[in-house]
Amino acid sequence: MKNEGAVISTTIDKFLYIAVHPNFHSDRILLKYNKTEDVKSPENIKNTIASSILSEMKMNGLEIETIGDVPGQTGLGSSSAFAVGLHHVLNAYLGNKLSSEELARRACVTEIDKLKAPIGKQDQYASAYGGLNFYRFFSDGRVVVEPVKIKKHIKQQLDKNLLLFYTGITRSTNTILEKQKNNLKKNIRTNDSTVAMVKLAYRMREALEIGNLKEFGKMLHDGWLLKRSLTSSISSNVIDGFYNLGLANGALGGKLVGAGGGGFLLFYCEQKNQIQLKQALSGLHEVPFCFNEKGSEIIYNIVPTQTIPNHEFLCNTMGVHNPDTL
Repeated sequence: MKNEGAVISTTIDKFLYIAVHPNFHSDRILLKYNKTEDVKSPENIKNTIASSILSEMKMNGLEIETIGDVPGQTGLGSSSAFAVGLHHVLNAYLGNKLSSEELARRACVTEIDKLKAPIGKQDQYASAYGGLNFYRFFSDGRVVVEPVKIKKHIKQQLDKNLLLFYTGITRSTNTILEKQKNNLKKNIRTNDSTVAMVKLAYRMREALEIGNLKEFGKMLHDGWLLKRSLTSSISSNVIDGFYNLGLANGALGGKLVGAGGGGFLLFYCEQKNQIQLKQALSGLHEVPFCFNEKGSEIIYNIVPTQTIPNHEFLCNTMGVHNPDTL
């Protein structure tokens, strides 16, 4: 990335929970997500994020279970939330405390450097830090996290004016982002769109900080048009139909969250028009949500007061939850 990148991102009250517990079999790993894996070593795990992190940390003899409030591959950052959360819970299991910056950095190393996923850093940082923030990304790898300075009542109104609808369509994030990455390399117009998106992010932050929510809603639409121009796989006739129906029934703007191709449609719609919007999109599943201020967090931890003889692992139970991001 030659130019600076910038996005506004917020965490919401939809969580990915990760629990870790010692396995009865000290030479096996039992991993439960939408699949169940019972393996002899981290290298045998098919879940690439779990395999990479557990191999790096040389950990075995564990049971790890994940529970999510929303499906994966739907644009709400669940993969990066999993990477952040697994780094968090395993380090807590070993008694290590990591800062939000270190959690985000390690998750980025796992997904981008080691697994070569064609993704950015915004989801990892959002999951680690939490809250409504303005993120700036630089070509030297630096990430600057700046809280959006929004008045409390304006933020509450923004929360009420954002609506989320599930399209029922899942997709491969990496496939879409790989196409987008290739287009950036060979298409000057695509690069112009990304520069315009960064400028728009600054304008959107300004609109929030001065309390101009109506203008913010309209700029969501501008951003969606720029995003659609990056690659044809970001949207589809079905998604465009839902989006245009939303605009025709009271929404000022919106976007498909995440990489595109499916998942959730986010609309900015003032409360006076929300009944009309919901009726028009009654074929979609609305998912109520609220802003969440916290990032990755250990929520439950039990450490026995007496050590257990002949056991070479720390016998504890803990859970971590990571908020999903819009």
